[in-house]
Amino acid sequence: MPVFKFGGASIKDVPAIKNVVQILRQYQQENLLVVVSASGKTTNALEKVVLAYVQQTGQAEVLLQAVRQQHLELLQGLFNNPQHPIYDEVNDLFVDVEWILEEEPQDGYDYLYDQIVSLGELLSTSILAAYLNEEGLKTHWLDVRDCILTDNNYRDAQVDWSETQNRIQKIVPPLLQNQLVLTQGFLGSSSENFTTTLGREGSDYTAAIFASCLNSQELTIWKDVPGLLNADPRIFNNTIQLDNISYAEAIEMTYYGAQVIHPKTLRPLQNKNIPLWVKSFVQPQERGSLVSAEEVEQYPPIFVVKKNQALLKIKAKDFHFVDEARFSALFASFAKHRIKVNMTQNTALAFSVCINYEPQKLGGLLEELAQAYMTELRSDLQLISLRHQTDEALNMLRENKEILLEEHIGCTSQLLIAAETNWS
Repeated sequence: MPVFKFGGASIKDVPAIKNVVQILRQYQQENLLVVVSASGKTTNALEKVVLAYVQQTGQAEVLLQAVRQQHLELLQGLFNNPQHPIYDEVNDLFVDVEWILEEEPQDGYDYLYDQIVSLGELLSTSILAAYLNEEGLKTHWLDVRDCILTDNNYRDAQVDWSETQNRIQKIVPPLLQNQLVLTQGFLGSSSENFTTTLGREGSDYTAAIFASCLNSQELTIWKDVPGLLNADPRIFNNTIQLDNISYAEAIEMTYYGAQVIHPKTLRPLQNKNIPLWVKSFVQPQERGSLVSAEEVEQYPPIFVVKKNQALLKIKAKDFHFVDEARFSALFASFAKHRIKVNMTQNTALAFSVCINYEPQKLGGLLEELAQAYMTELRSDLQLISLRHQTDEALNMLRENKEILLEEHIGCTSQLLIAAETNWS
């Protein structure tokens, strides 16, 4: 049985949802499980709700109402009957979040994030399942939280693979008889039955979990690009489609920040040799890109741009060397505050590190470091990783750029630069 995953762009509005229905109609004879993200920019909008709620700005309810209006417009565009049961289902989902907002925040940010932001996937899948059934494609809506068990590391929950596999293998196969099964990406549930999330853009990972546990013949991720490209077409001109790519190369790309596939997606597929297709929902008839165990002899230069980066320079107040013991303590601090380190460089007296710029996490880290170190932080940076570099590609990246850090390892070069918008 195949597994499909559709991202937010594929269901962002009424025409997009109808397009997904036409794609699924072609596969209605197969035992198909479909994983779906939140619609459009809903996750971003709900993140603003969380922040407003935690900061008690008084705007959380207003921001949530805007999300409600967006989804009401989807309902009105899809269902002619204003008394359709989906209206009550959607209202109930919003009421659950409104109850949270009525109380002053008592729990931590990450916990509240998962309870509120998860609304997006619950809304999108409820609406799509109802519309598929309305269009004659028999569909079962599955709550993914009944299947994927995680720890309580909110916003980046770790999957309990053994229990998750037991649940999926017990629950899903009986549901696949003569109907589609539609479920949410990104979400899981702790042993205390609280909603958890698997990390930003984690719906790909959800699809890979199902594909692995069900021993699927393949996983297809439907995107707004024709397949895997050697660079982001929104940033670089003259991009090249990668028709075939090995698991190892795809893992390297995601490690350095390529966003077409979630970093955790590939390992469970590789372990069971499950092919991954990346195809366009705009041109579903096109072949797309295939990620598999087959090695590829030669790749073009591959560019990965990681935005929203910061450079943190650290110097010991006592001017002692930055030795192994200090390195160990520094990395323990990064791990404690859950700050992702993307690149490092050190001298005898200083340590420079490129990190994801997440102000809500950095405050605690900087306060801790201030006890023994002087720190300097610069944000609004980009980290460019170049795989299979050529002199021409590397010179293009360097041209007229302020380079703050640069590193070359094997066939990969990395440059930390001041933010740019376009590349030639």
